[in-house]
Amino acid sequence: MTYCVAVRVSDGLVMLSDTRTNAGVDNISRFSKMFTWEVPGERVLAIMTSGNLSITQGVITRIDKAVERSREDPSVESILNADSLYRAAELVGEAMQGLQDQYRNSIQAGGAGADATVVVAGQRRGGRHRLFMVYSAGNFIEAADDTPYFQLGEHKYGKPILDRVLSIGSPLDQVVKAVCVSMDSTLRSNLTVGMPLHLAVIRRDRYAFDVRRRIEADDPGFDAISQHWGSALRHAFAELPDIVDLVR
Repeated sequence: MTYCVAVRVSDGLVMLSDTRTNAGVDNISRFSKMFTWEVPGERVLAIMTSGNLSITQGVITRIDKAVERSREDPSVESILNADSLYRAAELVGEAMQGLQDQYRNSIQAGGAGADATVVVAGQRRGGRHRLFMVYSAGNFIEAADDTPYFQLGEHKYGKPILDRVLSIGSPLDQVVKAVCVSMDSTLRSNLTVGMPLHLAVIRRDRYAFDVRRRIEADDPGFDAISQHWGSALRHAFAELPDIVDLVR
């Protein structure tokens, strides 16, 4: 399984993903689920993936090949020369649709699921920063001000904190803390999600990554957030008013 979360606020974009894949209790591996591209000063994009690993790896391979061809031949369209982030999301959807058309029947005949989902986030010069979720069929939706985040995979454990603290006006440092708490809650409640993590931050109108880093299991910053959040929850729980008086 997996857990990835991406948030779009007025100040920019924040993405956090785990690395665990699970094909059974005795077949657990680590694969990166975040992929990044950058043309400093011009364009910056990040993609996170979940679902059938062969499909998502195929999507990334097709995207990378188009990027390589476009460097040699500018007439080849890729996510790095598309005229909008919307068109970049369409290109990702087309890659997804092509792979689903090619392999879905044979994958399902073998007893596996072919579904996959991809999040696309970024900004190009002259456009606004945008966040999309692309589905198996190749169609997609865009994050809006009222719902500024998307989740992939095991979303239920990490969703409450996002709903309570995030808004379109949240500053980026607060968003980073929120996604880390969301991930920590998921790590504690679901063994199919695991470290290390990948974190990326894109500040609006910078056209480059402000943060792009790997968080290991012994990362002191992430551990501090986990410890402080756990302590705060225990304190808040102890301070809750009683609903009924129990005879002791």
